[in-house]
Amino acid sequence: MSKVWLIAAGAAALTIASCGKSDDNAESIDNAIELADEAKTDAERKADHAKLAAENLAAAEEFLAENAARDDVNVTDSGLQYMVLEEGPEDGHSPVSTDLVVVHYVGTLKDGTEFDSSRARGAAAQFPLNQVIPGWTEGVQLMSEGDRYRFFIPPALAYGENGTPGGPIGPNEALIFDVELIKVHNPERNLEIAKQFLEENAKKDGVQTTDSGLQYQVITQGNNDGKSPEATDTVEVHYQGTLLNGTEFDSSYARGETIEFPLNRVIPGWTEGVQLMNEGDKYRFFIPPALAYGEMGTPGGPIGPNEALVFEVELISVK
Repeated sequence: MSKVWLIAAGAAALTIASCGKSDDNAESIDNAIELADEAKTDAERKADHAKLAAENLAAAEEFLAENAARDDVNVTDSGLQYMVLEEGPEDGHSPVSTDLVVVHYVGTLKDGTEFDSSRARGAAAQFPLNQVIPGWTEGVQLMSEGDRYRFFIPPALAYGENGTPGGPIGPNEALIFDVELIKVHNPERNLEIAKQFLEENAKKDGVQTTDSGLQYQVITQGNNDGKSPEATDTVEVHYQGTLLNGTEFDSSYARGETIEFPLNRVIPGWTEGVQLMNEGDKYRFFIPPALAYGEMGTPGGPIGPNEALVFEVELISVK
């Protein structure tokens, strides 16, 4: 990210006298600017910051006033502005502030400069909605799963007078976010969905349920003489993990290589389930939340609180 250097008024302009020495001159300019900034007193730096904050605030207020006049822009009581870009299905859930949400987003300054993007990283973001800037906490609660909104966030609902230290967001900057709400994780609702799914799944042909509540289905069987592991054994497996809606969150097949691990170092559903298998077997496991990642899910995603999981597991060998 670039660093904006504030040069005192009246500083002499530096020109590049020779094209052949442009790199050296550019470096000299950078060094001179850096030295000039370091030479400033705390009072001077605070004055520069206050001036920039005032200029940015005036520009933000002007931008937001003009933007609010657009027919497709809505304005809330707090001053948050938003546009509906796309609506999701009618039965999509809307979050409350304490929910965990999964989103894709692109964040830009009002001049279009992109400063953050989950899409550029190629992975959706997951976070508690009450642990982000106020404009997000308020705005995303207006959405339902599948919706895409554009938010225009005033400085007071973003990073305020401080901005983000070191950049890229300056003091009193208005921000623009395009947000797609992919999923809302509510622990109570996820638990109820998991219970309903497992109750129905247990009635299907070929599905067996253990005393712990783990469900499994034999897909293929290996040789009768294949070893069966104990909890303290190390196993080699191929596997694919999905959520109940079919979303794949992990796969050794996708990585193109098997994985080895001590069987007592994984989630309880795996520790119990793989012990039911022999080398060469392939099983499908339906794992209740209590035998998976429980109320916490996986911090940062992709597994939400109290999510039931589905794994297809092929036991390659027992070490």
